[in-house]
Amino acid sequence: MTFGESIKICFSKYADFNGRASRSEFWWWFLFIVLASMALSIASEMLSALFSLGTLLPTLAVGARRLHDTDRSGWLQLIWIIPVVGWIFLIVWGAQEGKEANRFGPTPG
Repeated sequence: MTFGESIKICFSKYADFNGRASRSEFWWWFLFIVLASMALSIASEMLSALFSLGTLLPTLAVGARRLHDTDRSGWLQLIWIIPVVGWIFLIVWGAQEGKEANRFGPTPG
């Protein structure tokens, strides 16, 4: 999946927490969010904050779909609340290869 396809899919599945997301879809989206937030913060902190607020739901949705791809519940995103350890777990799970066929649907992509 390319950078542009990932962004298009994440915006088209704005609040879709069902199904699965490939590694490339998740990480390209994450890169887009980081770069866009940085660029907007240079222009205006308010624009950056509005962008972050507007992309919060699709970010949570793609995170849940990514965890589904590794056969985990999307609710596990809540461990980001635990400093450092929770973040490490989420990064490792986001980088893991997805399971073939699992309870969340067919392999994406």
